[in-house]
Amino acid sequence: MRPMTLAATTAAVAVTAAVGGAVTAPAVRSPWYARLAKPRYQPPRGVFPVVWPILYADVAAVSAATVDELRERGDDGAARRYGRALAVNLVLNAGWSWLFFGRRRLGGAAVTAAALTLSAADVTRRAAAVRAGRGALLAAYPAWCAFATVLSAQLWAANRGRVR
Repeated sequence: MRPMTLAATTAAVAVTAAVGGAVTAPAVRSPWYARLAKPRYQPPRGVFPVVWPILYADVAAVSAATVDELRERGDDGAARRYGRALAVNLVLNAGWSWLFFGRRRLGGAAVTAAALTLSAADVTRRAAAVRAGRGALLAAYPAWCAFATVLSAQLWAANRGRVR
């Protein structure tokens, strides 16, 4: 893995985390969030700051290795397409936080979480097509996004018209 590629994917993921975290951290401690009806299966607050950095590191490393291998094979077009798919994914990732916590648009956040899940599955599929083991390494990411989609949809359904 080339250091410049890893630096680029790490920077992109770090910006995503910073943008999402900027709106999430204060909102999680807000009265609005405390009033939301939450399902029993919602993990404790402390789980999210542990899981997301692990997933973000995985996305950055697997993406860098995938892009580098595609370039080494001489498939710059596929490397660019992977990069675009990753960029879309990261925008959706940060966008969920802004919709849910920043704008308090639970329905929009649920729809965005579903799009994020599809995007994460696509990025994982693309990585696996280059090297199967990378897909296995990245599989936790779309799985976690799918869980977030179910949770977001449940929060939306349980709180429609209740809390703003």
